[in-house]
Amino acid sequence: MMPNPKYTQHADILPLKHSESIKHYENKPDQDIWRAFNKGNEMAFNFIYRTYASMLLQYGAQFSRDVDILRDCIQNMFIDLRRKRGSLSEVQSIKAYLFKILQREVIRSINREKGTNYSSRGLDDIFFLVEVSHETKLIQDEYDEEKKQLIEGAMNQLTVRQRQAILLLYEEGMSYKEIAEVMELNEVKSARKIVYRALASLKVLISNKS
Repeated sequence: MMPNPKYTQHADILPLKHSESIKHYENKPDQDIWRAFNKGNEMAFNFIYRTYASMLLQYGAQFSRDVDILRDCIQNMFIDLRRKRGSLSEVQSIKAYLFKILQREVIRSINREKGTNYSSRGLDDIFFLVEVSHETKLIQDEYDEEKKQLIEGAMNQLTVRQRQAILLLYEEGMSYKEIAEVMELNEVKSARKIVYRALASLKVLISNKS
């Protein structure tokens, strides 16, 4: 759940903060950036790739620790998006859309490799296991090792969908609308319900161990 240096050390997927594309698009809304990319603008494509590739690698690590598989999935995803330029639908949140697409791509890859039958809505408890750091937004007061272990233990007793929603909300800073898109939920209120139930369960689990 927290950044792992192993998955962020590759220079070719790190965002180029001072590149021309970054400067041109960094203050534009997602809808405008995506529209430009869909019309074939290479600068918009470069911005999207450079901005989100490292985030995608980090998120993909919740499904697989095989960096080569993740990198292949990300590359395939962007190749496919480029191929479909001109026919892509409107996107409100680029990050949420890319997370959703990568999630599908990685799950398909895992299913092919392991002969499993996972889906975005049917994940095993091995996914989204939590490693809480002192910097996580879930720890707001003193940097206490005992509290860190308590929260980590409680988080890993939640369902995989609850852990996923908590990660997207607290670690990725997504809105409930974006969470609903990534998790392929039909309604935003379903995302809220999952988060509320997760937090309620956390409260009970932590109070029982305190």
